[in-house]
Amino acid sequence: MSTDANAIWNECLSFIKDNIQPQAFKTWFEPIKPVKLADNSLSVQVPSKFFYEWLEEHYVKLLKVALTKSLGEGAKLVYIIRMENTYGNREPFTEKIPSSNRSYHAPQEIDVPIKSKNPELKNPFVIPGIRNIKIESQLNPNYSFDNFLEGDSNRLARSAGMAVANKPGGTSFNPLLIFGGVGLGKTHLAHAIGVEIKDKYPERTVLYISAEKFTQQYIESVKKNTRNDFIHFYQLIDV
Repeated sequence: MSTDANAIWNECLSFIKDNIQPQAFKTWFEPIKPVKLADNSLSVQVPSKFFYEWLEEHYVKLLKVALTKSLGEGAKLVYIIRMENTYGNREPFTEKIPSSNRSYHAPQEIDVPIKSKNPELKNPFVIPGIRNIKIESQLNPNYSFDNFLEGDSNRLARSAGMAVANKPGGTSFNPLLIFGGVGLGKTHLAHAIGVEIKDKYPERTVLYISAEKFTQQYIESVKKNTRNDFIHFYQLIDV
């Protein structure tokens, strides 16, 4: 890695850091790595195509100003997408757009049973308009941010999850969709977000539920003509 590239990128980061929120800086700029500097063109490594597209959509002007301040007019920024998984099987460099035929291999994801007073959620509906009821969150307290295993493949997702937990409903990740291969921590991260929110905002109503169970409840409400109860119940949920 070129020392010049490091120096230029550090100058850019110093400017960028002063012009965006700390959480945004941590999520979108700390993972970027300078690779080389040649012909007034700085090449930087980003962890995914989505990451590159988000930067181009939301921070292209900021990046242009920062780079121009360091390299002058005519400065160029080249993205190199390098995807890695948690278990060390590194993908080769690809400029601009990664190959679409890559495969990922990881250990099988294991779900720890969730202990709850009402794990089945057999009859979740309540009388519409009642707010002072207690709804079991179905969260597993063992899945927290403190014991979340962070790697290159899930660092961005963890940062986004932490942003949601710190300010639920108040970030651009609303809704937040987490997608990825098995064994990378999706289940753990989903619980960790809920656990953190319950810790920071105990008055908030949080519910962890599988799409399968949610679908079953909806189908049952259609059969029994109780769709209004279904809607009112989920309107009670904050997260």
